[in-house]
Amino acid sequence: MDTLLSGSDYNQLRAFVAVGELLSFSRAAERLGVSPSALSQMVRGFEERVGVRLLNRTTRSVALTEAGDNLLRRVRPVVAELGDAIGQVRRYRERPAGTVRIHAFRSAAEAYLDPILPGFARSYPDVVLDITLDDEVVDIVAGGFDAAIRIGEVIEHDMIAVRLGPEMRQIAVASPDYLAAHGRPQHPRDLVRHRCIRWRWPGHATPYAWEFHEDGRWFSVAVDGPLIVDDKQMARRAALRGIGIGFAVEQAVAADIAAGRLVPLLEPWSAPFPGLFLCYPQQRQMAPALRAFIDAVRQAEVGDAWSPAAP
Repeated sequence: MDTLLSGSDYNQLRAFVAVGELLSFSRAAERLGVSPSALSQMVRGFEERVGVRLLNRTTRSVALTEAGDNLLRRVRPVVAELGDAIGQVRRYRERPAGTVRIHAFRSAAEAYLDPILPGFARSYPDVVLDITLDDEVVDIVAGGFDAAIRIGEVIEHDMIAVRLGPEMRQIAVASPDYLAAHGRPQHPRDLVRHRCIRWRWPGHATPYAWEFHEDGRWFSVAVDGPLIVDDKQMARRAALRGIGIGFAVEQAVAADIAAGRLVPLLEPWSAPFPGLFLCYPQQRQMAPALRAFIDAVRQAEVGDAWSPAAP
């Protein structure tokens, strides 16, 4: 039985609402986890307090009076809301436990998941993080996930999204050896005459068309080349080896550019887009384990950690 407010108006209201909804003392008692006799006493005490008969009882049936029916319609949402509020308060005394299923792009794992794992495991020994890393855009709810880390432009509108980092931009890059052999494109449309390293979303047959920005609008270029991959790290390695021009998130190749291993191209046409977000479904009561994970990711010091990802 819920004894947090035993003997209060709240418990008496809960008792009345349960009987009024089910029109059965035995079934209402089972729902509330009390005996039928205790439930009957609570309802009778409530009727005495309000001074009006709310239920007509016989040995075989229960029915609402006119006053009872009117009261039930008005107090039912109040009791439900109060129950939710009490449940939220109780979260603070509950120890987070259970499994939290997370889906994340591979490029986000090193920056936003790896840093929190040691501390999280120490702080929440009863929580299991079940992490799936791939670059496919999955339906979070249908896939059975509790939360996901992905770029802002592919987040469903009914999700709660928390920004994790700054805006990003994708840039074309090539090795000095490739540029020495094939020249440097002067405009994104020149890429159709170059050897490019193409990337496709996992599960998709068509390679991704590279996107650029000019005169206030986005446009795409369908590039061609000797290699198509669905792994961003392999695409980066191919660009480093001079196989062709790659297309990468700038942060992912910043170290290569700084070291001179890759050269940025066509930067005037590379505009920022929303960066990475932690997203999760809206819910009235969040499991303590999920709340602990969300708080840990939001508070993480990610520094400059970035998985070397490309197109």
